[in-house]
Amino acid sequence: MSIYSLLIILGSGLVTWLPRIIPFILVRKLQLPDMVIRFLSYVPICILTALFVQNLFIVRSGSFPEFNLEYCLAAIPTIIVALLTKNLMLIVVTGMCAMSVIRYFLN
Repeated sequence: MSIYSLLIILGSGLVTWLPRIIPFILVRKLQLPDMVIRFLSYVPICILTALFVQNLFIVRSGSFPEFNLEYCLAAIPTIIVALLTKNLMLIVVTGMCAMSVIRYFLN
């Protein structure tokens, strides 16, 4: 491995690491307004929702998006458990079990 390759790997790691660490360092010293704290509390749920909805559709170039049947069927019990319990571990386990049962019987 050449020194150039090593510098590229270290530089890439630094560029990836810095944007993730700097906000924590800066925020630790500051007192953020309640409105900002409230706004930031919604970020994780927005990211999870975007990932969830993205998998419900199959997108092909030049055609209208179609529903991914497996994911849509697995989403039904998962959403019901989410609404009833609001327990993240139970939601994830339900989704995984539903998906495994659906794949076992549909494939």
